[in-house]
Amino acid sequence: MSRSVLFDTETTGLDPNKGDRIIEIAALELVREMPTGKQFHRLIYPERDIPEDATRIHGITLAMLEGKPRFPAIVDEMLEFFGDVPLVAHNAPFDFGFVNAELKRAGRPPLSVERMVDTLALAKTRFPGMPNSLDALCRRFGIDLSERTSHNALLDCRLLAEVYVELTGGRQRGLSLAGDNPQADLPAVAYAAAGPRTPRLMVATEAELAAHLAFTGKLKEPVWALE
Repeated sequence: MSRSVLFDTETTGLDPNKGDRIIEIAALELVREMPTGKQFHRLIYPERDIPEDATRIHGITLAMLEGKPRFPAIVDEMLEFFGDVPLVAHNAPFDFGFVNAELKRAGRPPLSVERMVDTLALAKTRFPGMPNSLDALCRRFGIDLSERTSHNALLDCRLLAEVYVELTGGRQRGLSLAGDNPQADLPAVAYAAAGPRTPRLMVATEAELAAHLAFTGKLKEPVWALE
């Protein structure tokens, strides 16, 4: 199993060395670059004020965090979820910097930069000279941004997970077997009510095989190539 964890933070500002703190952290588990559905999400009381400029970005006020745990109270759970696998983030040095500053305050060792996977660096390599913010990448890959009215760590993780799949070639868009079937994403048990089905052997024609070979021949290391 090739596991990694994708994460994002929201903060009181831009510089942990000047006292800015994490106020939200979210993470998704990935296996072979695809989300498994397992996630970690916490709001955190920052023990300081939240400037209005920051609130305008993420929509979080200090009043919303009253009663939320401080970072030391969630650090064990976070580190357990992170494990020892690669950690994926967009502009990862920013998020690593904040998490490591919080870990230092909590008397814990920092995250190793060797675990860092920066999707911003990946995007700049693939699209040099082009806008590579999360919004720009979502638009480039046709990913729905309608829910992103403000920055939100959990939503940003979900969007970034889709971007990461595209950046790494984990899913080649337009080749889904689901088609337009609205039940395609439902668990298999949802089809039980339809009753047993009789399997039918489907044999491709010579023309279909030729078309398949022509199409996969244009792809880099296609998983659908015929033996």
